[in-house]
Amino acid sequence: MGYAVLHLEKAKGADGGMSAHIERTIHPANADKTRTHLNRELISFPEGVKNRTQAITHRLETAGITRKIGTNQVRAIRVLMTGTNEDMKRLEASGQLDSWCRDNLKWLYESYGEKNVVSAVLHMDEKTPHVHATVVPIVTGERRKAKQQQQDGKKKYRKKSSQSARLCADDVMARSKLKHYQNTYAEVMNKYGLQRGIDGSEAKHISTADFYKEMINQQVSIQEDIENLLEQKEVAQQQLKQVKSEINTQKLKGAAVNATTAIADGVSSLFGSGKVKKLEEENEQLKENVSELSRQITIVQKEKKKSEMRLYNDMDVLNKKHQEEITQSNNRLEQIDTYFPYIKVLMLLAIQCRELGFTEEMTRQLVNLQPVEFKGSLYSKEYGQKFKTEHSTAIIERSSEKKGKFHLCIDGMPILEWFKKKFQEIKEKVGIIPRVENKPNRGFKM
Repeated sequence: MGYAVLHLEKAKGADGGMSAHIERTIHPANADKTRTHLNRELISFPEGVKNRTQAITHRLETAGITRKIGTNQVRAIRVLMTGTNEDMKRLEASGQLDSWCRDNLKWLYESYGEKNVVSAVLHMDEKTPHVHATVVPIVTGERRKAKQQQQDGKKKYRKKSSQSARLCADDVMARSKLKHYQNTYAEVMNKYGLQRGIDGSEAKHISTADFYKEMINQQVSIQEDIENLLEQKEVAQQQLKQVKSEINTQKLKGAAVNATTAIADGVSSLFGSGKVKKLEEENEQLKENVSELSRQITIVQKEKKKSEMRLYNDMDVLNKKHQEEITQSNNRLEQIDTYFPYIKVLMLLAIQCRELGFTEEMTRQLVNLQPVEFKGSLYSKEYGQKFKTEHSTAIIERSSEKKGKFHLCIDGMPILEWFKKKFQEIKEKVGIIPRVENKPNRGFKM
C-alpha cells in the first residue's frame, strides 16, 4: 500500500509565480509539453474571473472582510495533493482518477469551506499526477489570541463580533489542525489504497532552489574529501620512502656484520632478523594503503565529474528556458507598444486610480474608458487627506488638446480641480473664508 501526500504552504503576495506554474503560462523543465493538454481546472471561476490570481482577489473582495488586509498578510494557501508514483499511475490506468479528483474536492470543501477553495488544477504532464489547490484562509470565530488573554485573566479590549469574516492563515495552519488534515485526508484516500505517512516523520518537502543548493554543497563536500585523501596519500608515500630507506640501511649493516660468512647464510640471517621482517611488513601494508587511497580518489573524482555534469546540464536547461521567457516577454512588450501605443499612459492612470482608493474592478473599468459611479473617500497626495462623496462619477477621458493624452475626471472636472473644490468646501464649513484683495491678477489670499 502506497502513501497519500498532502502538503500545505503559505503563499506570499499575489502569488503570481505559482499561478504561472499551475496555469502553464511558463512551462517547467520537468513537464512534458505533449501531455499539457491533459491538465484541467477542476473548479469553475466566478463570472468575470479569468485566472487563479483574479480568483484569490475576488474572494477577498466578496468575503465581507471589514479589517484592512496588511501588505505582508498571507492571502492564499497552496495545497498539493497526490500519492506514491506507482499508485497514482495505477489509478490513472484503472480509470479511477476522476473519482479520486472528486473526493479530493469534497475533502477540500469540508475542510476549508467551499467558497474559500478558489482553484484546483489536475496536472497530468509531470511524472506523477497531482492536484494543485488554492485556499483563501477566510475564517470566523473568536481569535486565538483573544481567547488566550481571557483564559490568562488579562485585560480585555472591545472587540468586533466573533462571527465577522477575517483573513487569518495562522488559524487555518495551526499545528493541531495540520495533524487533523493529515488524518482526515488519509481516511478519504484509504479507498484508493493510499495510507497516511508516518506520524511525526522528519521528512520535509524541499523546493527546486533548495535542491540545487544541496547539490552544490555536496560538490564542496566531495572536493574536501578529495583534498583529504590526497593529503593522506602524500603522508603515506613519505612514510613508505622512509621505511624503504631504513630497510636499505639495515641490509647494509647486516652485510657488514656477516662479511666473513657465506652469502646464503648472510642473506638468510638478514631476512630472518625481526626488525627487517617488521619493516618489510609495514612496507607492504603502506603499499596497500596507497593503492586503496588511489582507488578511492579515482572513485570520488568520477562521482564529482558526474555531479558536475548533472548540475551543468540542469543549469543549462534552466538558463535556456529563462532566456526564452525573456525573449518572449520582450516580443510581447514590443507588440504592445506597436498595437497599443496608449497602454503606458493608461497604466500610469491605473496606478493613480489604485492610489486614490478605487478597487481593482473599478480601475479596470476606468482604464477601459468606462464611467464608474461610486461613493466613499478618495485620497489626495497634494492635500494629504481623504475627501468624501455620497455620489460621484469617475471617468478617464481623452485630451482634446494633446493627442495620445488622457486625464481622470470626477463629476466632469479634472481630479485636481475636484480635490481643490472639496478642500474649499471644507474650509467654508469650518469658517475659513478666503479674502479677495482689490489687486488685479493676484488671485486669493487667506
